[in-house]
Amino acid sequence: MTDVYRVDVEITAPIYDTEVTSRVTDAVVNVFPNAELEEEFGEVRGETHSLDHFSDLLHRQEILDTARGEFFANREGDTFTFALKKQAAFQGRVNFSVGEPDELGEIGVRVRVEEPTVEEYVDHIAPPTEDGRPIDE
Repeated sequence: MTDVYRVDVEITAPIYDTEVTSRVTDAVVNVFPNAELEEEFGEVRGETHSLDHFSDLLHRQEILDTARGEFFANREGDTFTFALKKQAAFQGRVNFSVGEPDELGEIGVRVRVEEPTVEEYVDHIAPPTEDGRPIDE
C-alpha cells in the first residue's frame, strides 16, 4: 500500500539589491526542484506539494535529527516552518538558519499538512534515528 501525502509547501526568498535574481532562483530550485516559482519585486515565491528531494538531501547529509528538531520546534497545529541559508542552498545543501538571520537572507518555508498528521509526515521526510541511522519500521 502506498501512503498518500497531501501537503502544501510555500517557499519565499528575498532578493537583495546586491544579488542576482537567477542565483536566488537557482538556490530554491536546488533544494526544491518541483517548486513552481514566480519572481516578484524583491522576492522569489514558490509552491510545491512534495518534499521528496529535500528529504533525500536530509538523508544524504545525515541531518535527520537536526531537521526533526527544527520541524517540531516551529510547529503550530497542522503547519511547521523553517528557514534555510541561501548560500548553502545554492550549492545544493541544506543548512538550517537558526538564531541570527543570515546576512545573505534566508529561504523561508511553510509546510501545511492535510494528510496524514504532521508527525507522520515528518517521520516520512525525516525519520527518527538511532545511532545516526533511520529506524526501519
